[in-house]
Amino acid sequence: MTDARPTPRSAHRIVFANEKGGTGKSTTAVHIAVALAYRGARVAAIDLDPRQRTLYRYFENRQETAARRGIDLPTARFEVFEDGSSEELEAVVASLSEGCDFIVFDTPGRDDPLARHAATEADTLVTPLNDSFVDFDLIGQVDAETFKVRKLSFYAELIWEARLKRSRATIEQQRREMDWIVVRNRTGHTEARNMVRIEAALKELSKRVGFRVAHGLSERVIYRELFPSGLTLLDKGHLGELGTSHLVARQELRALVAALNLPVTTKPAAELALA
Repeated sequence: MTDARPTPRSAHRIVFANEKGGTGKSTTAVHIAVALAYRGARVAAIDLDPRQRTLYRYFENRQETAARRGIDLPTARFEVFEDGSSEELEAVVASLSEGCDFIVFDTPGRDDPLARHAATEADTLVTPLNDSFVDFDLIGQVDAETFKVRKLSFYAELIWEARLKRSRATIEQQRREMDWIVVRNRTGHTEARNMVRIEAALKELSKRVGFRVAHGLSERVIYRELFPSGLTLLDKGHLGELGTSHLVARQELRALVAALNLPVTTKPAAELALA
């Protein structure tokens, strides 16, 4: 990954993709987008799930809260993409991300042609998983007795092929390499022995297909409570007094942002937002 600031015509694509729902994908996407905005980056966000529109509604709520309270909240340009082709999607992406450093994609929790397209075109692909073998099955199948990885899933093979093509394009077209990160969300509710087994399986599979593993966001009620206002854990001046668990959650988010190893766009004063 390069530390150079992306050019305005080439926003760094961060795609949150998982064909299973309920993994905290949209919540993580919004918090990463806002974290980048607090750091001074120009951010766009596109919701590829026109049915649920979770990311779109979150930013819409954020916009309304800012207007209602008369406050300035770092945010992203945002749009929801209705039905259309990948070519039509790319046209919307080009327009929405013009002049931006990053564009964040939130994809539906199901197999979807546009979600596949977005994932294979990602510069940074983030796949949130709950710590369960139900979720792990998305990327690999394990032996029922030993819990060793038996084979890759269709999704892992898809991303593996996309990364191979990207490697060639990196040389021929000077494109960025794809960085794939599997993010372990909601680990706090996982039984210890199961957590160890999943950790071992992820480590084994990561060596085969080249993804990195990062710890994500724990299961906390605060995330659901913040949605109607569009606020995030980074908006500490507008949240009232934070409890210890909320401060720990902000630390988790700060660690996740660092683990993604995104291109640097930090404005010095904006670092205070993640302090």
